[in-house]
Amino acid sequence: MTILSDVLSLDQVACLAGSLPMADVKSAEAALARQNSLTKPPGALGRLEELAIFMAGWQGTDRPAIAGSQALVFAGNHGVCAQGVNPFPQDVTAQMVANFEHGGAAINQLCRANGAELSVIALELDRQTADITAGPAMSEAETLDALRCGAAAVDPRVSVLILGEMGIGNSTIAAAMAKGAFGGDAALWVGKGTGSDDEGITRKIDVVTRACACHSDAGGLDILARLGGREQAAICGAVLEARARGIPVILDGFICTAATVPLFAADRRFLDHCLVGHVSREPGHARLLAELGIRPILSLDMALGEGSGAAIALSVLRAALACHNGMATFAEAGVSGP
Repeated sequence: MTILSDVLSLDQVACLAGSLPMADVKSAEAALARQNSLTKPPGALGRLEELAIFMAGWQGTDRPAIAGSQALVFAGNHGVCAQGVNPFPQDVTAQMVANFEHGGAAINQLCRANGAELSVIALELDRQTADITAGPAMSEAETLDALRCGAAAVDPRVSVLILGEMGIGNSTIAAAMAKGAFGGDAALWVGKGTGSDDEGITRKIDVVTRACACHSDAGGLDILARLGGREQAAICGAVLEARARGIPVILDGFICTAATVPLFAADRRFLDHCLVGHVSREPGHARLLAELGIRPILSLDMALGEGSGAAIALSVLRAALACHNGMATFAEAGVSGP
């Protein structure tokens, strides 16, 4: 059973926020007290201290640890590609899924290097979503099916969940979802994606503008059904399932972060357990993070997707907990404290 097993509508999904687990404040406070007793000036480890305290709150202990980590990459195809928004054919989605499965992609190497078990879930690649410039991408039933698929993929035994995506055309989808939630000119949200030239970017801006005009009345989780895709819905489902089980999430770049925008639009508490691994080179990502009020862990000028930036951020999270748990206190080391 998952949190979405008995959910019959997107409205019911939106109502889940108030019933989900919250971070344990006392454990976070105890972790802060430990940080302030370690052999360093308080705050000297900067973001590493914040990450350790964040993990303490979600694990309910002042000594959080990563017993196991899972990376999920969801893949889907998009009807908006009929508008010529991508320089690569949609066959590349399935080809890249095969590459993931054979261990040949960047995410395979990064998961191996940073200790995450990778699973790749292809979502009906032979049946693309509808063209968002002409109507909703998915029906409510299709959206719920993809949400449930994402939830079912989460391993309840892990300590951290990494999320990523693959889908030709999904940088256009991400831009449309961001604009649909936060407004602004489409040009503020559209980037090169997998390598669009100036003409391609102009085409993407036009497509995003027309799609958002077509769905101007969409709000909350309706943004997901109207402007999203199956991999975006699966990411949302995984985020919800992780939250129900108290598992912190590391989101990847622009497309993965944008996938969660409908959850935030429905109730911003849905993303309280989420970190963002890095800020993408895609120009809309920094703007989107500002809207969400989330500070990324890394900035590496990456724009690959696949969960790659999130997998690298896992190494930073591990380092944060190694310092938090392994350092001596002033009293233990016999060092005079402040």
